[in-house]
Amino acid sequence: MNEQELLKLAARVLRHPTAPYFEHAVRAEVESVCREYGLRHRRDDFGNVIVELKTAVAGRPVVLAAHMDHPGFEIVKPLGQQRWLARFRGGVPDQYFRRGLRVRLMPGNITARLTSRVNHHERWFALRAARPATTRPEFATWDLKDFQVRNRRLYSRACDDLIGVVTVLATLVDLKASRARVNVIGLLSRAEEVGFHGALAAASESGRRACLPKNALVISLETSRELPGVEIGQGVILRVGDRASVFDAQAMRFLSEVSGELKRRRQEFRFQRGLMSGGTCEATAFQELGFQTAAVCVGLGNYHNCGERNRIRAEYVDIGDVGTMVNLLAEAARRMADFRELVGRLPQRLRRLLREARPRLRLTA
Repeated sequence: MNEQELLKLAARVLRHPTAPYFEHAVRAEVESVCREYGLRHRRDDFGNVIVELKTAVAGRPVVLAAHMDHPGFEIVKPLGQQRWLARFRGGVPDQYFRRGLRVRLMPGNITARLTSRVNHHERWFALRAARPATTRPEFATWDLKDFQVRNRRLYSRACDDLIGVVTVLATLVDLKASRARVNVIGLLSRAEEVGFHGALAAASESGRRACLPKNALVISLETSRELPGVEIGQGVILRVGDRASVFDAQAMRFLSEVSGELKRRRQEFRFQRGLMSGGTCEATAFQELGFQTAAVCVGLGNYHNCGERNRIRAEYVDIGDVGTMVNLLAEAARRMADFRELVGRLPQRLRRLLREARPRLRLTA
């Protein structure tokens, strides 16, 4: 998928408002994309979307996992004329919730303002709408632009993790268009921001209800806060761990070998490697439930909309970084048949070094 096509796909997905448990508009767009490109898809019992591309007769599946929600407000009840009680769900520090902060009530896209904090022990707020609602609002998002491109950067109210969703779709579209022999499952989950709810539910299903084969390699896709050692604009990040976990060594070695081969073939391909400890991602959940798990991400600016001087701002990513993530995942899917050979290169090198080392060690002992 070229860059212009990738941006068109991103614009389609990112224009939809989303919040934990209110991912329905994003999900509808995902399903529309799948229908257009002939990608087989379904919903599980929990409302997650499962997209399958199985063109190989046999082979170990790879799961590409991203989530469809973003921190936002859940509307609890009316407080009177044009006033609503809302609970914020997601990780944003207290100092960002300023009186007068603008939000959008959904459905209806009605502008509202935060007027007061109702419960200081939890994230409960009073919101005042600019006009009466004809339909009862269900959730609210920050009043920020849906999609904008400036200076090679893509700005949005919710890059996290809709860029991951876009990447999963773009990877599957590319693989199908190239008639690659692959076995790929896209898992687009719900309610990650409140504790990986959709991913946990999908990963814990067993028997005929299971959507994730136990032998699958799961790769979690995220946008992650920029930290020292990795930079926005320097390519996809091989995420060796998060705040809670270090991910599977062989799985990460596989991605590293694939990345190295891509770099040798395409000088423009860039990748980084880092422990992205700014938060905990779905890879931790998958790993704890017994799946061999790896993770990739791209650097994210204004993580969870937290900008300078405690102001709510649009998130942003580098367009080229997103492209390298698509390229890496497509190549990893193609190379799954070579998983053992690729991860076995390191032990082979170590055994060779040992053979070379023994004679001299004995001689100089």
